Amino acid sequence: MELTSQYKQTENTGEAIYLYCLAHADFLSSVEGTGVDERYSITLLRRHDIVAVWSKVSLDDFCGVTAPSRLKDISWVGPRACRHEKVVKQIMSQSPVLPTRFGTIFSSFAGLEKLLEKHHDEVLEFLSQVSEREEWSVKGFLDRDRAREELLSLEFSKQKKRLALLSPGKCYIQEKQIRKAVEQELNTWLQEMCNGIAESLNRSAADFSERTVLSRNATGMDMDMILNWAFLVPKEVTAEFHTLIDKANQDHDCHGLMFVLSGPWPPYSFSPTLDTPT
Repeated sequence: MELTSQYKQTENTGEAIYLYCLAHADFLSSVEGTGVDERYSITLLRRHDIVAVWSKVSLDDFCGVTAPSRLKDISWVGPRACRHEKVVKQIMSQSPVLPTRFGTIFSSFAGLEKLLEKHHDEVLEFLSQVSEREEWSVKGFLDRDRAREELLSLEFSKQKKRLALLSPGKCYIQEKQIRKAVEQELNTWLQEMCNGIAESLNRSAADFSERTVLSRNATGMDMDMILNWAFLVPKEVTAEFHTLIDKANQDHDCHGLMFVLSGPWPPYSFSPTLDTPT
């Protein structure tokens, strides 16, 4: 979910309302702890059967003159983003949640209340959909050189007898052609492989989302990320889903493929986009 932040201050308090998530009132009665800046306590705002989980923050921190540079400073954003996630996970342990992105703020309760009124039915439907389900991330990484060599080894093995009958010159030419063909077929083979794994995982999931594939600089890995998937998995089949990932790693390690499973996460990848009423 991505809300449009309300940057216009309507009350001269210097404070804003920071929204963490929306939850179901039937499951959530209280919260503990402080918010992203560790100064203000987490608070609940109930409207009908939906609860908004919020805390106060300094308006200048997110909307002041120095806010743009501050929001690009990982040493400032990092700890606050972690505290944001900590709050959402605390709520997720009690109720299904519709999580908001880091930095979702409102200048007054009126804006937040309008959001809850306008999107009440949509939010309630989403909370019902994600009840007893968790988001799990599956990232795929490829050692391209290793994958290429594995395919070459298989192809040379298939054509070993035929190549042995050729003269050295013709054998050299055939080997070059095989290498070129394998290079061209690598991406097709990889796509088919990933499609098969996705199909297998989807049979255990309630929903699926493709996310942005990240660069090596972003992942810190010495392998290429080739897929970034999110699955909404019913809790009762979580163990089965984990087993499928383990099997995929066992089956395809020789091909230079590695699948990294992480979670459970708040269902960011499946949350609806709610516009903030004007």
